[in-house]
Amino acid sequence: MVREDFAYAIPDGLGDEAAAPLLCAGIIGFRAIKRAEIRSDMTVGLYGFGGSAHIAIQVLKHWRCRVFVMSRGGRHQELAEALGADWVGPADAPPPHKLDAAILFAPAGELVPPALEALDRGGILAVAGIYLSPVPALDYERHLFYERELRSVTANTRADAEEFLKIAGQIPVRTHTLGMRLDEANRALNMLKHDELKGAAVLHVG
Repeated sequence: MVREDFAYAIPDGLGDEAAAPLLCAGIIGFRAIKRAEIRSDMTVGLYGFGGSAHIAIQVLKHWRCRVFVMSRGGRHQELAEALGADWVGPADAPPPHKLDAAILFAPAGELVPPALEALDRGGILAVAGIYLSPVPALDYERHLFYERELRSVTANTRADAEEFLKIAGQIPVRTHTLGMRLDEANRALNMLKHDELKGAAVLHVG
C-alpha cells in the first residue's frame, strides 16, 4: 500500500514495464522542457538521446516542434530518427538552423558551449542531468550574448508529474524498454555506461 499523495495515476493501456520510464526519465525530461520554456512550433535541440530524451521528443513532436538531435551513439541516433527527429547528427555538431531552445541530456560539460552557440537570440539551454562533467570556459559574445540563458534542472514537482502523465496518455507516449532481472542491475549500469541501451532499462523485482 502507498499513500495517495505519494502515487500517480498511470495512463491507461500501459503495462508496468512500459510505464516505469515515465515516472523518472519522463517526468524529469518534461521538467527540462518547462525550464527551457519550450512551446508549440519551436525549433528545439536535444543533446544526448537516452531514456529521458526518447520520451521528451514525443512530447515535442506532439507540440509540432522541429527537433534536431545531437548524439554520439548509433543506437541513439537510429531511435531518434525512428521517433521523428527532423535532423540527427554527432553530439558536438552544429544543427542546420538556430535553436529557439535546447536541452542537454548527456552528462557532458563539453557540450555546453556548442549548445549555447547554437541558440538563437533569447534562447534557453536547460541542463537535465543530475551530474555534469566540468564545463569549459565560456566566451561571453559567442555563448551568452543576445540574452541566451543557461539553466539547471534540479527537481520536479507533483504538478509537473501530473501534467506530464496527462499529456503522455493523450499522445500516447510509447517507451522503448529492455526488461532485466534485479540481479542484472550491474549489467544494466554497464550497458548504460557504454551506450548499449536503446531507450531505457527496466529492472523487474521478484
